[in-house]
Amino acid sequence: MLTQRQLFLQHNAQTSPEPLMLEFIRAKGVYIYDSSNKKHLDLIAGIGVSNVGHCHPAVVKAIQEQAETYMHLMVYGEYIQTPQVNFAKALADILPESLSCTYFLNSGTEAVEGAMKLAKRYTGRKGFIACKNAYHGSTHGAESLMESDFYSSGYGPFLPHVQFITHNNVADLDKITSEIAAVFIEPIQGEAGICVADLTYMQALRAKCDSTGTLLIFDEIQSGFGRSGKMFAFEHYNIAPDVLLLAKGIGGGMPIGAFISSFEIMSVLSHTPILGHMTTFGGHPVCCAAGLATLKILTEDKIVDEVEEKGQLFKQLLVHPAIKEIRGKGLMLAVEFESFEINKKIIDACILDGVLSDWFLHCSNSMRIAPPLIITKAEIEEACQIILKNINLVTS
Repeated sequence: MLTQRQLFLQHNAQTSPEPLMLEFIRAKGVYIYDSSNKKHLDLIAGIGVSNVGHCHPAVVKAIQEQAETYMHLMVYGEYIQTPQVNFAKALADILPESLSCTYFLNSGTEAVEGAMKLAKRYTGRKGFIACKNAYHGSTHGAESLMESDFYSSGYGPFLPHVQFITHNNVADLDKITSEIAAVFIEPIQGEAGICVADLTYMQALRAKCDSTGTLLIFDEIQSGFGRSGKMFAFEHYNIAPDVLLLAKGIGGGMPIGAFISSFEIMSVLSHTPILGHMTTFGGHPVCCAAGLATLKILTEDKIVDEVEEKGQLFKQLLVHPAIKEIRGKGLMLAVEFESFEINKKIIDACILDGVLSDWFLHCSNSMRIAPPLIITKAEIEEACQIILKNINLVTS
């Protein structure tokens, strides 16, 4: 009989020449357990997905109850489905009034695609602006918003009329003109290695978009739902986007994405022509039930209130001559080393020692730290001890 490892290599499409090949059998809280039942402290939460931890009892209960009630009924937007309605209303309750209308999808990259169509349809314009070193997804439209580099090589040509600016560079905002439909930006750039936007830059960006009639679209697919120390990263800047993109952490581990705007802006998808954007499984009832449960956990248990303090504890404990810098807000952090080679050796050593981390697409010399938000101070201390131990092992 073939092992799971052999079957994986024979029948699962591979995304890299050397996958990690870790075989996990269950997960609970901040831990994932491998086939030998060894537990691994998860410092990446499925890349910012498991914000309330793995298999949170309230999320599991919501999934089970909804699965027993009904699952897929019809393509999105035709039937009134209680999980969709209740989750959309709960999101509207915690967002500014201008962000009251939600279109649910299956993933972050689908949210980007939907927002691109929305911006073109609403403004009647063709142009987009995105940031260098951004990552908005791997579908064709979303990848057009990533400046051509190693990761997009061989997949072009991409969409025309896309320009790129440098994150935090106010002078670059002059590229935003009345021909631009939308600016896509991460308030905290994820795959660039956690680059946090300045307050003055973000407010200048908002003002520039207002003056040119350009939609400002915030990609909070990684930073949303508490990861930055606030429920949404845009709250750090005293501004709001015209369109908000969410995914990853909003489903408690289930696949769901969303783009959110005002009813006025979103209404253009419903006419001339009708069905301006369609999805079969977007807003799946089970995923929406999981999302609502996740939101309730974050708000009722006041988990987000502790995120900044936990992030500061990582920064206080991770002190070592080999660490060049620690960037980020809340529990969205990057620990920078001299090179990718050193970083990868440390990450690999930590994995063997029971701590899971990884690196960033556009910043390979930095270690990602983005654990479930429910991680305790004792677990942070344990993780930091293991990281420091392996930094010494690799650099001594």
